[in-house]
Amino acid sequence: MPTRHILSVLDLSPEEISGIVHRAVSLAGEPRSAALSGKTVALLFEKPSLRTRASFDVGISQMGGHALYMGPDEVGLGRRERVSDVARVLSRYVDCVVARVNSHSSLQELVETGSVPVVNALSDLEHPCQALADLQTIYEHKGGFGGLRVAYIGDGNNVARSLCLAAASVGASFTIAAPSGYGLDGETLEAAGLRAAPAGAEVASVSDPVEGVAGADVVYTDVWTSMGQEEESDARRKAFAEYTVDGDLLAKAAEGAIFMHPMPAHYGEEVPEGMLEHPQSASYEQAGNRLHAQKAALELIMGVS
Repeated sequence: MPTRHILSVLDLSPEEISGIVHRAVSLAGEPRSAALSGKTVALLFEKPSLRTRASFDVGISQMGGHALYMGPDEVGLGRRERVSDVARVLSRYVDCVVARVNSHSSLQELVETGSVPVVNALSDLEHPCQALADLQTIYEHKGGFGGLRVAYIGDGNNVARSLCLAAASVGASFTIAAPSGYGLDGETLEAAGLRAAPAGAEVASVSDPVEGVAGADVVYTDVWTSMGQEEESDARRKAFAEYTVDGDLLAKAAEGAIFMHPMPAHYGEEVPEGMLEHPQSASYEQAGNRLHAQKAALELIMGVS
């Protein structure tokens, strides 16, 4: 069988995405297995992380495998060593590479020159692992996806891109509300629209956050300034000044809507203090589900269960 990779949500079929969600729900109730017994997974990280590193490390251990963490000081991906050399060497040591990188092109080179499965644990383009955990969280709260409306308020970043594609893949409608110039690209919206169409779902981009949350069953936001964009922080704070998701904005969504944030949060910007503890917030459950969704994804691409 060909080697499987997850660099983008689009690397998974809608059926596979649904399968991962259902398997993740199951794994939450049976955390330990021998699925990765005798297997080693490299955690190749160029960027710092709490949830991604901890959830993969713990998850691999719970599956009987060994996680080998390598940070920027150990590898210097593309600086100390060429990405192609890293890929060829690691392919001789490990059974899978989970990579958190600055540039999506590094992931593509790992795939092109290595011979083991590669998982995108965050790049500048996408964050598919986060989106899978998001879907699990939505499923646990809403019992399904048909007819649901997901509203994303804020920057059209990697998290927004993967969430848009993932929600559309399972038949949920998706709307992003962002200032002009900060929304999702047309290519992503078009790809998501094609996946949403069979279920009669819709994908939309608006500028008004109130319009964005109207009728939404899920209200989602993320930081306005991602890692690597720090020089833009002042300009972004001005552009997004009206895009804070607080209790008042959440109240304009559908009754029973849940609030989600992938964390870390920049309090006083996209959310006020206390918003992650709001009675309708599922943010901490969402963080916990990274563990289960990633284990399900590893089972799929590594052909184990």
